[in-house]
Amino acid sequence: MTHIIIPDHETSIGVAAMLDSGEVIALPTETVYGLGADATNGKAVAKIFEIKGRPEFNPLIAHVDGIRMAEEHGVFSDTTRLLAQNFWPGPLTFILPLKETSPISPLVTAGLKTIGMRMPRHKVTLSIIKDLGYPIAAPSANASGKLSPTTPEHVIQSLGYKILNIVAGGKSVVGLESTILDMTGDTPCLLRAGAITRADIEDLIGTIDDATEVTNDTAPKSPGQLLKHYAPKIPLRLNAIDINQGEALLGFGALKFIGIKGGGRINDLPEGWVLNLSPTGDLTEAASNLFSMLHKLGDSGADSIAVMNIPETGIGQAINERLQRASKS
Repeated sequence: MTHIIIPDHETSIGVAAMLDSGEVIALPTETVYGLGADATNGKAVAKIFEIKGRPEFNPLIAHVDGIRMAEEHGVFSDTTRLLAQNFWPGPLTFILPLKETSPISPLVTAGLKTIGMRMPRHKVTLSIIKDLGYPIAAPSANASGKLSPTTPEHVIQSLGYKILNIVAGGKSVVGLESTILDMTGDTPCLLRAGAITRADIEDLIGTIDDATEVTNDTAPKSPGQLLKHYAPKIPLRLNAIDINQGEALLGFGALKFIGIKGGGRINDLPEGWVLNLSPTGDLTEAASNLFSMLHKLGDSGADSIAVMNIPETGIGQAINERLQRASKS
């Protein structure tokens, strides 16, 4: 049976001791819930791959409590340090050259000479990392390739008895996995879009590059690059301007012009078949609601989900990237 740990003043010490003993625990972050293990303990990290059903060629992100801990494991340039000073703690992951002296398990890096690291913006998990004294490897706490969890309930729905302990930390406020920036080349390269946008980064350091697409047969450099990812239980149809029979609706903004093919209005759909990412068209609100609403519509009884157009601006780029990958699954 899964145990929900309600945080109090002793939580971080107790959870850190559990991680130190080799346990795997679901932890809250501002992005999504993560499946955490001591990143220096190879046996513990191996349990993450087993629980998730994740391919071992897909690297993990190591979560740190600050720049000082990060620099013990990865090589920071002046540009990386500037970005960290401006965006950490927060949803920005750096891919960095791995220091030869780092005790991070090769399973975390998938045997690469690089490491992905970020400092989460969640006080409970930051305290746990600090008390552990080592980075925590923590991919999203869900079955590999499926929808990411933004609540403890989502973790249980996806992993069930495979996860014994979940630290409760409320709904993830960002709701999308972190932006990933490759800092190993001459010019930083955006590997995955997120809440910290290209514009945010380029306003600070200038123009950055785009990553090339990674196929499911190619070893990725960072998490979230596989073509098939973030899959809900039922198919998605993107950029919908109406609804087919048997479809649920994931809306954005005003819904008054959406109709059902063959006749009918969205008010005629069964209860729970219509959800709106943001009635006011707020992209930040939409990002926060994306995975939780896809979870709900996947359990609604509909045959598929019609998704309205999301503007390709700001964090909308990250929302669309997740939806495009989900629609290919």
